[in-house]
Amino acid sequence: MISQRVLKRFLTYRLVLLKLQRIGFTRVFSYTLGLETRIKPEQVRKDFSMACIQGSRRGGYNIVYVLESINRLFKQDGERMVILVGLGNIGQALINYIGFKESHIKIVAGFDLDPSKYNRKSSIPVYPVEKIADIVKEYDIKTAIIAVPEAAGQEVCDRLVSTGIKGILNFSPVVLHVPDHVIINYVNIRNELESLFYFS
Repeated sequence: MISQRVLKRFLTYRLVLLKLQRIGFTRVFSYTLGLETRIKPEQVRKDFSMACIQGSRRGGYNIVYVLESINRLFKQDGERMVILVGLGNIGQALINYIGFKESHIKIVAGFDLDPSKYNRKSSIPVYPVEKIADIVKEYDIKTAIIAVPEAAGQEVCDRLVSTGIKGILNFSPVVLHVPDHVIINYVNIRNELESLFYFS
C-alpha cells in the first residue's frame, strides 16, 4: 500500500512530466525530475521503484511509460466516477471544472437539501440526499465530494460512509470523523491562504 504522502509526490511528478513532454522531451533522469520538483533524486528513484516503474542509469526513464504507469496507479485507465453533495457556489464550480473531464473524472450525480435545485437545469442530475445510497449502488461509487455548510458536514459524511464510500474530498469547514478504512482529503482555501500570511 502506497501512502498518501507518496501518492501526492506522484501527482507532482506527473505535472512536471507533462510539462517536459509538451516541450519535446521523451526521456527524463531522476536528477532532472528532482530539480524540477524539489524532491531528492534518491527519493524519486525510491518512489518509482515502489510503484514498479523501471528506468536505466544511462537512459533514464521513458516519459510516456512513466506517465502511463502513474495514470494506472490512479486508475486513470477508465472513467472514474464520483458524486457531489452540496450544490452551492463551490459545488457549482466543481461541476463546471474542465480539469475533471481532462482527467477522466465524472461527477455522475449531485445531491442537495434544497428542493429548488432538483429541477434546475444542470449538467448533472440532482437528487435529494436520501437518494445517495441508490446512486452509489447503481454506479458502484467509491468516492465522493462534500461541499456543504459546516453544520451538515458530519451528517453527510456518515451517510456516505454507510453506503460504502471509501474516499472523500471535503470542502466543508469541519474535521470529519470516519472509520480507519475511509480516506479524507481536506480542501480549505481560507486556511491555506491564512497560512501564507505567516510568511508574508
